Amino acid sequence: MERKADHEIHELFLRRWSSRAMNGEALSERALMQVLEAARWAPSSANGQPWRFIYALPGTDSFERFFNLLAEGNKAWSARAGALLVMVSKKTFDDGRPARTHNFDTGAAWMCMALQAALLGLVAHGMAGFNYDLARTELAVPDDYDVEAMVALGYPGSVDALPEAYRAREMPSGRRPIRESVFEGKFGSV
Repeated sequence: MERKADHEIHELFLRRWSSRAMNGEALSERALMQVLEAARWAPSSANGQPWRFIYALPGTDSFERFFNLLAEGNKAWSARAGALLVMVSKKTFDDGRPARTHNFDTGAAWMCMALQAALLGLVAHGMAGFNYDLARTELAVPDDYDVEAMVALGYPGSVDALPEAYRAREMPSGRRPIRESVFEGKFGSV
C-alpha cells in the first residue's frame, strides 16, 4: 500500500509504520541508546519528563521475563525482537503535584522513539497486548507510575519468517481522512 498524505508533510511520517518482521539479532547498545535518546528529548508539561523505559535484550533472563508478559498473539512475532521495552509514566511531579498529562507526555516520548527508529532503519512496534498487572509486579514498577505500553524494537527481517497469519498484514496501514479527525470550533463540526 502506498501511503498518501492529505496535506504536505515530511516523508518520514509516511515511511514510519509498525512492522512485525525482525531478524532476531539483539539491538546494539548504540542503536538502543540512539532511540532512547530521541525519546528523552520529547516535550513534557513543566519539563516533568514522566517517561521511564525498562528494556531487555534477547538471550537474557530479562528478555524471557518481558516476553512472558506478552499476549499470545504478540508472542508469535515478538520472539524475534532485538529488544523489548516497557514504558511507564510517573503520575506526579517531583514535588508531589499530580502530573495530569503524564500519559500524553509519555506518548510523545514514544513517538520520538518511533521516528528515530525509522530514521535508523529499525522496526519499532508498540503494543497494548500484554499483562499490565504482571508487568508492574515482575518489573518492580512503583505505585506512583502507570504501566503504559510495550515496544518491540529490532532490525528488519524477512516477512517469510513471520507466522503465516501475520504475513498478509505486514504492510503499512492507511489513515482516515483528516477531515474526519479535525474540527473547528466544536467536536464534530465540519
